[in-house]
Amino acid sequence: MKKVQQVQQYLKDGHLDGWLLYDFHGSNPLARYFLEISSHQMTTRRFFYWIPVKGEPIKIVHVVESQVLDHFPGEKRTFLSWQSLEREVGGALKGAKKIAMEYSPRNAIPYVSCVDGGTIDFVRSFGVEVMSSADFLSSFTAVLSKEQGESHIRAAKACDQIVGEAWKWIQYQLAQGDPLTEYAVQQKILTEFKKAHLMTDHPPIVGVNAHSADPHYEPLSETSAALKKGDFILIDLWAKEKQEGAVFGDITRVGVAASRPTDLQQEIFQIVRKAQKKGVELVKSRFAHKKRLEGWEVDDAVRQVIREAGYGEFFIHKTGHSIETAVHGSGAHMDNLEMHDVRPLLPGTCFSVEPGIYLPGKFGVRLEHDIYIHKEGNVEITGGEQDAIICLT
Repeated sequence: MKKVQQVQQYLKDGHLDGWLLYDFHGSNPLARYFLEISSHQMTTRRFFYWIPVKGEPIKIVHVVESQVLDHFPGEKRTFLSWQSLEREVGGALKGAKKIAMEYSPRNAIPYVSCVDGGTIDFVRSFGVEVMSSADFLSSFTAVLSKEQGESHIRAAKACDQIVGEAWKWIQYQLAQGDPLTEYAVQQKILTEFKKAHLMTDHPPIVGVNAHSADPHYEPLSETSAALKKGDFILIDLWAKEKQEGAVFGDITRVGVAASRPTDLQQEIFQIVRKAQKKGVELVKSRFAHKKRLEGWEVDDAVRQVIREAGYGEFFIHKTGHSIETAVHGSGAHMDNLEMHDVRPLLPGTCFSVEPGIYLPGKFGVRLEHDIYIHKEGNVEITGGEQDAIICLT
């Protein structure tokens, strides 16, 4: 199998003796994705898949679910008792000194730290040193197929169109003097998702005034604020097509229910937009020159703009996240705040660029669009760009 051969080359380059994939009850979705096990397929027993740097893989599966890895190459070894499991895993690892698993030292990159501590202890008991698979894992879990890339582009475009219609709807409702709440706008967007045959894992964020300064504010029907003329409004929406393997689009826009923003709103917007552009320029430059770019570097470039403007303490999250079939994916994140992500940005991957400045009790500006790096290295901004605060009157 080509994937196994590719893994073995990564192992050779990384001076590793093998990669041990493990799952129990869906606890390691990254291993399941690599092993092409559907999220809908029920598994209730532990299994291991050992890919040595040289030679044939070994499948270690419970007798009750002995078929779970039949679609992958390798010798099948079954276990029934915990004693036989230890015997089979120990036998497979015999002679290995340094192996990779979905583990992150000190949990530095939580997105790849899927194997529990007890299992790591178990594996270490056979005399091996456990290293992180993060350096090569995203080549298999975060790189999109051509069809997936196209699905992302369509989803991001649809989100841009839907939020554009939402602004028009808000403007109309306010002009008519009809009662309007954050929750009502959220539900309007969800209705448009259904019409466009899109799905999401969580309703959109619609935050007015001080609520927009809470990055993960959630409007609820009982407590959401009313929208009125003069308000500052933030809308964050993400969705994907209703098909297997579809990839999310994820964007954020801001507007005011006024003829023009305040001076402070305009100042903050311009800083955030300048920071967003700085990040995109870095990505485009590195890929144009075919040079390595790590996630933390994008975060630093963006964050520097906001710090130099005097608002560094109000940028309270990472610059961007990997986007795949999950809106927060397993690939490199644009982050040197919450974690130091040294993983490289890869051709064929997608991620968001979404700097923000949040002034507690006042308002917050977050601007988000996505970047899709085509397989040949071309960098495409998806989901549109916002160059000015939207004015609704």
